[in-house]
Amino acid sequence: MLQKCEGIVIRTTDYGETNKIVTLYTREWGKVGVMARGAKKPNSRLSAITQLFTYGHFLVQTGSGLGSLQQGEMISSMRFIRGDIFLTAYASYVVDLTDKSTDDKKPYPYMFGMLLQTLQYLNEEYDPEILTNIYEMKMLNVLGLYPVLDQCANCGRTDGTFSFSVREGGLLCHRCVSKDPYHFKISPATAKLLRLFYLLDLSRLGSISVKPETKAELKKVINAYYEEYSGLHLKTKRFLNQMDQLKDRL
Repeated sequence: MLQKCEGIVIRTTDYGETNKIVTLYTREWGKVGVMARGAKKPNSRLSAITQLFTYGHFLVQTGSGLGSLQQGEMISSMRFIRGDIFLTAYASYVVDLTDKSTDDKKPYPYMFGMLLQTLQYLNEEYDPEILTNIYEMKMLNVLGLYPVLDQCANCGRTDGTFSFSVREGGLLCHRCVSKDPYHFKISPATAKLLRLFYLLDLSRLGSISVKPETKAELKKVINAYYEEYSGLHLKTKRFLNQMDQLKDRL
């Protein structure tokens, strides 16, 4: 049966000399794999539409096994991302995180919209560090993780200054920091942004200006929380960290 879907290419794997297995994240079906026969040939009509990050409409021959990609209509190639090695690193991590956090053939339109919006913002030169942090925070629920960000994880108070405790799973007020000697000291701005990123409707994102020291705190907290609870150890994340170190030296 021929079926049409709206999707984003989140992974490609070479198959033989001329074919690709393409993983799409679609609005209609969630994550699906399709065979793109001949897509590695330069003159193939499937060559451009099966590039990583491409957003478009795809016509798929479906059956009991792996579907077959018949044709595609590109909406956006995310050309700006693909032309910048740093943006490519961020986008690669975002799609890899999506791939490793979701099951096949489970429709999740909200997830599709969030991924598409994030890639579009990256393509429009929004701050890639902040966009990635927002995406990571919003992916926590998909991973079954629910950090406590609106009150102290120990006593429930909402007043005072806060630190972040990976062990306690969220914020700790100044009265309870002794519960975790390894807590992260964070500024009020960082505590506020962690909560904002977790709850934010991405489509309403305006311009965000974040101080370098606040960015550093956000990165440290989010990385530590993911390391402890997500079960994910992504090569794209390690590469992104290497790229960030390179950028800092430039």
